[in-house]
Amino acid sequence: MHRSRTYFSVKSSPYRLSLTLIVLLVVACSSTPPPSKQKGNSYTVYGKRYYPLSSSAGFTQRGLASWYGRKFHGRLTSNGERYNMYGRTAAHKTLPFNTYVQVKNLKNGKKTVVRINDRGPFVRGRIIDLTLTAASELGMAEDGVVPVQIEALGYARKKRQAGKLVRVYEKPASYELGDFTIQVGAFTERENALRLRASLSRKYRKATIKVFDQGSQRFYRVRVGQYSRLNEAEAAAERLQEKDFPNAFAVASDK
Repeated sequence: MHRSRTYFSVKSSPYRLSLTLIVLLVVACSSTPPPSKQKGNSYTVYGKRYYPLSSSAGFTQRGLASWYGRKFHGRLTSNGERYNMYGRTAAHKTLPFNTYVQVKNLKNGKKTVVRINDRGPFVRGRIIDLTLTAASELGMAEDGVVPVQIEALGYARKKRQAGKLVRVYEKPASYELGDFTIQVGAFTERENALRLRASLSRKYRKATIKVFDQGSQRFYRVRVGQYSRLNEAEAAAERLQEKDFPNAFAVASDK
């Protein structure tokens, strides 16, 4: 995850432990990256600049997957949420936040789906960092690091099928034209989100709260502004980053 006022996530390579110790301790290890240099949505770690993608359409990638656990449980992720090692989220260096990704363990063929809410891992060859739950579903919790293939599914929405609400994935018709806003924070406590919205309303137009139910946890995402072009929203997010909201980022309004 990231330290205060940074984009990047401080990650670790899991120790090779017995499954019993993993379940009890959920330990991960690595060194902390140096302070990052940021401009707009890009960020620098260990002297390398990363440019997050505006679109995940058609994105596939092969490389190594790792996971991070109790040491980071409850810390802020790069999109402002609290890391939950029992959830189904992941860190990726460039995929847009809130993109859902299918991860396939190339050693055993097992698959799982996770949502990108963090940045990293910053270790050569590694392309994604998973929660303990996702790692367990892939059968990689004991191995720690395994080869995987990831495929971006898009954003998620609920759709009623056969009388039940199910999750479906869709890609926006356009990543440049549409309805965009800026997310400045995400909270598990509604009162905290209400306070931030009230504060923002005195300075910025259209401050709103978007509720996101992850199933095991509910987030209250605080957003400001309304833009018809992605580049306009990203420019406004950069201005907010230079002020009081270093983790602000542009997002489609209905996501």
